[in-house]
Amino acid sequence: MAVRAVITGGAGFIGSNLVDRMLGLGAEVLVIDNLATGHMRNLHLAEGNPNFSFEQADITDAHTSSLIANFRPDVVFHLAAQADVRVSVANPVFDATVNVIGTLNVLRGAVDGGATRFVAAASGGTLYGEVDPSNLPIAETEPWNPLAPYGISKKVMIDYLRSTQSLYGLQTTSLALGNVFGPRQDPHGEAGVIAIFFQHYLAGTTPTVFGSGDQTRDFIYVDDVTAAFAAASGVSGTGALINIGTGIETSVNDLVRSMNELTDKPVEPTRAAARPGELDRSVLDISLAARTLQWKPEVGIHDGLVRTWEWFTGPNGASARS
Repeated sequence: MAVRAVITGGAGFIGSNLVDRMLGLGAEVLVIDNLATGHMRNLHLAEGNPNFSFEQADITDAHTSSLIANFRPDVVFHLAAQADVRVSVANPVFDATVNVIGTLNVLRGAVDGGATRFVAAASGGTLYGEVDPSNLPIAETEPWNPLAPYGISKKVMIDYLRSTQSLYGLQTTSLALGNVFGPRQDPHGEAGVIAIFFQHYLAGTTPTVFGSGDQTRDFIYVDDVTAAFAAASGVSGTGALINIGTGIETSVNDLVRSMNELTDKPVEPTRAAARPGELDRSVLDISLAARTLQWKPEVGIHDGLVRTWEWFTGPNGASARS
C-alpha cells in the first residue's frame, strides 16, 4: 500500500523537489500551497501523475487542518513557511503568524488525520545564532540563541512539535537545514545567495555582497535535502532536531570566485554594509544525521553549482528568470 504524504509548501523550491522524490518512491502526494512564493511551474513533472493532487490553501487558514485530516496521511512534510530573515525583522507579527499559527494548523490536521510521522523544515543557521568559533561545526546540542524573529519562530515551531508528540503520540522530527541551493530556486523570491547571484550573471548585472564577504555558510544541494526528508519519514521520530548540511564552510567571497570560474565571467561584486540579523559564520555538524537517518550528502558544492547553472541557463530556468 502506497504511503500517503502531505507536503505543505510543495510548490516551492525545496517542496517541489521533495514532491518529485516522493512520487518517484511510489507515494500518494497531496501538495498544499498558497502560491505566494511557490509556482505551479515547479510541479510540471508531477502534474498528470495519478498519485498527485494539489490544493491551493494557506496554512494560516483553519480550513487547512481539514484538508490535511481528510487526506488521511501517513506522513506530513511541513515546508510552508515565512523563510526570509529580512522580512521577519521588518514584520515579526507576519513571521509568527505563518511559522507558528500556520504550524499549529498543520499539526492539528496531522493529528486529526491519523498521521504517524511529521517532518518539518527548521533553520540550521538562524536557530543557533552566533556561535563561538571554537564550537564549530554546530552540533544539535548547541544552545538555541536565535538573533532574528525567523529563528525565534522556528524555535517555537520545534517546541510545539515536541509538545504534540508528547500529547498525541505523533512522531515528529525537525531538520535544521543549511543554506539550500539548486534548480527551481527563485532568484526573485525568498532566494539564497546562489540563485540571486546566478541571476545577475545571466543578466550581466552586478551582484551585491553585504558585509566583508568573509561570512560563511553551509551550502547544501537540494537533492541531498530531499533525500534527508525521505529518510526522516521512515524512522521513528523522537522529537529530535537533526542538522542537514555538509559540514563544510564556504565564504561568500569563495562562492563568487567559484561562480566566476564556472561562468567564465570575471564579476567584481558591489560591496554594501552588513544586514542586521545575519550571521558571520555558520556550518553544521551532521554526524547525528549519519547515525539516525543513515544519510550523508552526496553532491559537493562544485558539482551542485554546475548543476544549478545548467538549470538556470536551460529552458526550465527561463521561466524563473521572467
